[in-house]
Amino acid sequence: MGMSSSMTDSFNFYTLTVGIFFSLIGWACWRYGRKTQSGRHMILGAGLMAYPYFVASPWWSLATGSTLTALIFWP
Repeated sequence: MGMSSSMTDSFNFYTLTVGIFFSLIGWACWRYGRKTQSGRHMILGAGLMAYPYFVASPWWSLATGSTLTALIFWP
């Protein structure tokens, strides 16, 4: 009748906060890539906006978001 407890227990405040933070960075990166016609920035921005839907742990979310954000500035 209701949602499974394992699904609702897997997301908490910290996971959502980290996901929103990196999604905003991804949105800004995607807009920059669209404006400058940089496919790399558009793909990384889309990745930053999409990955929080698939990662439930706050530590994995932080690690994934940090890695994708670092790749934005990698030469």
